[in-house]
Amino acid sequence: MGKQLSMDHLPEGIRAQVVEVGGEGAMRRRLLDLGLIPGTWVTCRGRAPAGDPGAYAFRGCVVALRAKDVSAVALEPEGVL
Repeated sequence: MGKQLSMDHLPEGIRAQVVEVGGEGAMRRRLLDLGLIPGTWVTCRGRAPAGDPGAYAFRGCVVALRAKDVSAVALEPEGVL
């Protein structure tokens, strides 16, 4: 397994695959319902001027999500073995 990072630290323009959706409660359920499940590819499209929220493209849509809400989503960047 390669280098992992949390979704809130995904650099703009980088594509990564969801490894695990951590956390608990309603926000975890919402992320799973949006389609952030293990195996999903995510790309950070940009961030607000203050750095939060970030715009993430996955499953054919772009969704703005706050850093505190995606900090428990573990990703593995594309090309990392």
